[in-house]
Formats: sequence, structure tokens, C-alpha cells
Amino acid sequence: MINNNRQALEILTWYHDAGVDEAVSDYSTDFFAKNETSAATAKVVKATPPAKPSLGHKPSAPARAPQASSVLEAGETANEARLLAQSAKTLEDLKTALEQFDGCGLKATATNLVFGDGAADARIMFIGEAPGSDEDIQGLPFVGRSGQLLDRMLVAIGLDRQNAYITNVIPWRPPGNRTPTPHETAVCRPFIDRQIELVSPEVIVFLGGVAAKEMLDTATGILRLRGKWTNFKGKDTEYPALPTLHPAYLLRQPAQKRLVWSDFILIRQFLDGKK
Repeated sequence: MINNNRQALEILTWYHDAGVDEAVSDYSTDFFAKNETSAATAKVVKATPPAKPSLGHKPSAPARAPQASSVLEAGETANEARLLAQSAKTLEDLKTALEQFDGCGLKATATNLVFGDGAADARIMFIGEAPGSDEDIQGLPFVGRSGQLLDRMLVAIGLDRQNAYITNVIPWRPPGNRTPTPHETAVCRPFIDRQIELVSPEVIVFLGGVAAKEMLDTATGILRLRGKWTNFKGKDTEYPALPTLHPAYLLRQPAQKRLVWSDFILIRQFLDGKK
């Protein structure tokens, strides 16, 4: 055994001195085997399999390229949504179209469709982000704690659900009240756009950063957007719009109610013709 080890060491040393310092295959080839045809038929001796990489140094999987079929499918879904939304002549038609639309995955996890609530000919329209658990159960927007606060805010400036219209960008509750994904907002966007056209309000109030950013196509934060008049560009009409803080945020940050109170004073002044 000692002689064999010494001979192996001498052979390895000879290879190293000759410049052979790495293997070119996971398997060793016996080039001394009898070969009467060609080197391709040389006897291959299986070497010890290479060691598996440790769990702590697992090689990264190669990045997967976006599949064109997925992008195409998303585009087709959004186009289907646009066609359905534009075919609606009334709010009831639009609600029916949404009930028949299966292009948004949120529908499969939600209990109910949450459509708009209020006067179909309201002068003012409030648009939030998406339904919560209470809204999902009842099928109406803003009926939970944040909705009850919104009702009190409306009363403070002489409004209620009989002369205002309340809805959300997304009509189905995202699981766990998470923020809707860009794909979800994209496929639902034609329906909220059509809802605005059918109500045709004099003024729109965006409740919260998600709704304001999506509808105004901006990355600016809500604390910088709120309290400043802007315009929402519809298909054929521009609507005066005012972003403000979401009632749910006010439940977590009661001190910010003073900011929303000043925003609601602006709304009342607008409705009174004092903008």
C-alpha cells in the first residue's frame, strides 16, 4: 500500500511538473486499454462523483426571461375589460359586466363584488383603493370602521350617501387587505373609468395614496398630493379632483384628521361655487 501511494504521488508530481494541473472531465479515461478501432472506444473508468455543493453555497438559478405568452394574455385581458366596460350604458349594466368578468384573479378569492354606492347622478364622487373584510361580506364600499368615519366626515360638510357616490378602484377584496398588484389595477381600470363617465360628477375625491397614484398616474406621495386641486383626465372630459387621506389612515393616525378637515372644507367650498 505504501509503494502504491508513493507511486501515485510520483505520477501526480510528474503531471504537475508537466503543466497538467486540472481535470477536463468528471470521469477518468483509461488510455492504456486495448484500442483496436479508435480512441472513441476507450474504456471509461467511472471516477468518484463530484461532491454536491453545500446548502450554504447553493448556486443561483439562472434568471427566467419573461414569457411573451404571459404578456400577451395580460394585454388580451385588459382589452376584454375595456370592451365590456364601454358596452355598459348604465351603472347597472356595468355592475353586470363586472359580475361576468373573470379576468381578475381577485374575484376567485373574494366573497362578493363590491360595486359603487350612492346617487347615480351625484355631484361628487369618492374613490378609494379596494374593499376590506366588512365590505367583502356586505358587498358595499366603505361600511367598516373607515366607512363609518367617512360617513361622519360627509355629514360634517352637509353630505351623505344619498347625494354622493362612493366606490373603489378595485371591486374585489385583495386577500389580507394587501395592496393590489399592477396587473390587478390594470385589468380593473377600464371599469372604474367607465363608472366615472356614467356618474359624470362635478368633482372627484381620491381617498388615499393608492387610488390617487393610480388614477392620476403619479408616483408622488399622498401627503404631498393632498389638499391640492388637480384634474383627472377622462375619456372625453376633465374632472376637478382633490386627493386626500384615506379614512383607514386616520384611524391609525388621528392627529392627521385636521389635514382632512381642511381638505373637506375645500370640497364644500367647491360645491358652493367658491373654488
